[in-house]
Amino acid sequence: MQLQESMESKKEELVNKLISFNVFKIKQKQLFELSLEQLEHAYDKIVGAAHPHSGVGAIQWTNKTKRRRQARRHPIRSHD
Repeated sequence: MQLQESMESKKEELVNKLISFNVFKIKQKQLFELSLEQLEHAYDKIVGAAHPHSGVGAIQWTNKTKRRRQARRHPIRSHD
């Protein structure tokens, strides 16, 4: 009984999260009609697509040596 309640709670949580991403149906089925596994798969897919670092070139590395040289040439001055 406790396992079933836990699964239903998890399903409800996933349905609410999917709704927050404006997902109301998946493959012509209402979210409450889907299994826990289907909801988890849909949520993982949507979160992966919405993650800020999922796109190509999202993380850009900079050359630290170049920044150090620029900092030496143009030191930051405080205005006291």
